[in-house]
Amino acid sequence: MRSVCLLSSGIDSPAAAYMMASRGIEVILLHMDNFGQSDIRTVEVVKRIAEVLRKATGGEMPLYIAPYHAFQERIRALCDGSFQCVLCKRFMLRIASELAVSERARAIITGDSLGQVASQTLQNIIVEQRGLELPVLRPLIGLDKIEIEAIAKEIGTYVLSITKLPGCRYVPRKPRTSVTERSMDIQESRLEPETALKGIISRIRRVDL
Repeated sequence: MRSVCLLSSGIDSPAAAYMMASRGIEVILLHMDNFGQSDIRTVEVVKRIAEVLRKATGGEMPLYIAPYHAFQERIRALCDGSFQCVLCKRFMLRIASELAVSERARAIITGDSLGQVASQTLQNIIVEQRGLELPVLRPLIGLDKIEIEAIAKEIGTYVLSITKLPGCRYVPRKPRTSVTERSMDIQESRLEPETALKGIISRIRRVDL
């Protein structure tokens, strides 16, 4: 069975991809690029992480990259800043869902660990995945950072994931940790996202290593 895994350059999502692949899931990797041509270092690290995952699992693990930075700018310009992380994650899941449909995948995988960051509180997780038709698999949800790091070190992605890279420039000072459905609806209505999302989805590219 195929699933699309949201893959960053961090420690958690490569571990999640590995765990699901080790259970027989055919994993398709999707990286959301927050920098574009302004900084390609993160994408280069993600490519190397994908290579390590292929060696560790023996799977094909195709890597796709979506140009996400312009939509991040749209969120920042039109929405309350404290909603940035939750909106970002919600639309990442929607884009992953669209890729999953085109690739005949049956689920989405994330590296969420409960409460680790603002987008991973239980309330925010509920709001972020609302309306998705595909299940979201979270193999790390009950693990702490030390346990996740141990997996990353075992499979060989840890060293790459601690490479010094520019941090996410969109993280607000005080991100909301408990967003209601109504407040999310208000913020989403400001974005009018459908056209923008179609543009992102049409420009998703597969990276051949």
